[in-house]
Amino acid sequence: MEQEPPLVREVHPELIDELVALLEAEGERELAICVRDVRLVGTCGCRDDFCQSIRTADHPQGQPYGPGHRCVPLLPSSGDLILDVVNGRIVYIEILGRPPLHRHGVPEQGPPGAGQQVDLPA
Repeated sequence: MEQEPPLVREVHPELIDELVALLEAEGERELAICVRDVRLVGTCGCRDDFCQSIRTADHPQGQPYGPGHRCVPLLPSSGDLILDVVNGRIVYIEILGRPPLHRHGVPEQGPPGAGQQVDLPA
């Protein structure tokens, strides 16, 4: 039986708390509820030092999301937080130009098949 990827709230609880508050401030109540249950499927993998983006669903790299896709830019106190949402589901959390995220409660490597887990700066 394949283990599910960890919940982002278990790995980065402060990020999820911030996303909930920002989504509620933008009137995105449904996404504020949904963001609590997104999973850390993988990291962006671009290795840019300013990027800590998180994949929350499997998707072929370099392919458009297609119909039902929308971007939800948020207004954090620093850097950029932008969500990719497909048919009401958060599939990617773009995290740019922000202080390093701290990992909580999960081993450095994710479950098999979850994509490359790049260590985020501590």
